[in-house]
Amino acid sequence: MKIAFAADPLSGFNLAKDSTYAMMREAAARGHELHAFRHADMIVSDGRVQANVSRIRLTGQAGSWFQVEETRQCAPSDFDVVVERTDPPFNMEYIYATYLLELAESQGARVVNRPAAIRNHNEKLAITGFPQFTAPTLVTSDAAQVRAFHATHRDIILKPLDGMGGTGIFRVRDDGLNLGAIVETLTADGARTIMVQRFIPEIAHGDRRVLLIGGKVVPYCLARIPQAGEVRGNLAAGGTGVAMPVSEREREIGEALAPVLLERGLLLVGLDVIGHHLTEINVTSPTCFQEIMQQTGFDVAGMFVDALENLQTN
Repeated sequence: MKIAFAADPLSGFNLAKDSTYAMMREAAARGHELHAFRHADMIVSDGRVQANVSRIRLTGQAGSWFQVEETRQCAPSDFDVVVERTDPPFNMEYIYATYLLELAESQGARVVNRPAAIRNHNEKLAITGFPQFTAPTLVTSDAAQVRAFHATHRDIILKPLDGMGGTGIFRVRDDGLNLGAIVETLTADGARTIMVQRFIPEIAHGDRRVLLIGGKVVPYCLARIPQAGEVRGNLAAGGTGVAMPVSEREREIGEALAPVLLERGLLLVGLDVIGHHLTEINVTSPTCFQEIMQQTGFDVAGMFVDALENLQTN
């Protein structure tokens, strides 16, 4: 297969942790041809999507792990599959890129995850479609609504809808200390919509990343355990990643969502689960491949490349 990765600059990859690198390494080991480009490399000329795409070869050397063999302008449809792996922030430039990739789809490209599906699944808001699996949740920009929610649940988490890596997340306990200031800051005095959830005390045991690949649940998850004094388990916020088998509840959630999300065009999804509750549905560039592989021996990247290869036969 000819596989093109729409990704951030390869020179910035952390080879010990990067899931996109794990995908590339597995694909190369199977003899697939690797290519890479950035969102900024795409153009539309005379109605056709083109991109400056580099064919790369993995060298196996940590200091210079890839070599560019050639760079040329071509259409996304020239590849068997385009794998969208650009990291957030999910800003307007990211949205514009999904429009271009969606246009490329109409011109024959196969893109995973599908650009319209990425665009339509805000990673916070997407959980509202599955209320049977979530803790009590409020989405609003109204301070009075937030205060009423706090009065009911007494211990709450507030977060922006466009945050990543645990940024902008606040906990307000029973005393309501600083609730007004936090709401004013997060909503910009009512101009921005936020999410509010009942605090889930099981966060002490980890915010668990459950991966769905090709409509199936990966049998191991990564529990991201907060450091002392934190309520955020995100690795970017200092959490510690511990791989472990998925729980019965996590499998229940994963098996319920996997076929639905696959049907929507989401081949790879990262669910965030705290305790018994679904808290996020990550669709842009879900990670944790290498941490799970390193700690359990389960080949997540192999399962992902299997799913890509299966696209060729379906």
